[in-house]
Amino acid sequence: MLEISNLRAGYGAINVLWDVSLDFAEGKLTTIVGPNGAGKSTLLKAIMGLVPSSQGSITLRGASLAQQRTWDMSEQGVVLVPEGRMVFRDMSVEENLTMGAFPKSRRAAAARNIERAYELFPKLKERRKQLAGSLSGGEAQMVAMARGLMAEPRLLLIDEPSLGLAPVIVHEIFHILGKLKQQGVTIVLVEQNTHMALGVADRVYMMRSGRVVLDKPAAEIDVAKLHDLYFALEA
Repeated sequence: MLEISNLRAGYGAINVLWDVSLDFAEGKLTTIVGPNGAGKSTLLKAIMGLVPSSQGSITLRGASLAQQRTWDMSEQGVVLVPEGRMVFRDMSVEENLTMGAFPKSRRAAAARNIERAYELFPKLKERRKQLAGSLSGGEAQMVAMARGLMAEPRLLLIDEPSLGLAPVIVHEIFHILGKLKQQGVTIVLVEQNTHMALGVADRVYMMRSGRVVLDKPAAEIDVAKLHDLYFALEA
């Protein structure tokens, strides 16, 4: 569905991604793991056009995304749930969700998609009128994910959804990711919790120092070897 070939990207004179090539299959959950500074978040930002690329290509179903503006990506069916939640703190939960339906093509279905979000995240229905800034970290993460789903994405990019959350909330978030995969949503998950990520993934990429150092089906991953590679104990 999404193909990245020989991508180089970074910030000004600082290059972060070095000849990165990945392929994200439709209807599958692909996870990208790796230590801090590996370039995982930069990769998602490059897909969304938030970070400029100096080499390579990014194509969605064969069509280049090079000329797509970030604010038009949702019209292409591509949505990013960013690291750190980034909810609108002074707006209610329901107002946050409504913002996810901003694309004109999604506005007519906003009410239906809000109810779908509440089915996936029952806690949010209880807090629909509550200001997002008063929510717990786990609840704010649910708002960010539900807001992303309001645009009915064909491709959902999720950056570190478990970051800073209690284990019980992490399990709930990953249970919901499993449900979304069953519903046919194509998901690219950046995650440092390797055990949880492997539990839902179809394919795994590992990045280190801006390069892809592992590409395997999740079922073939040896967790011990993965951790050795993660911490550069194995070449």
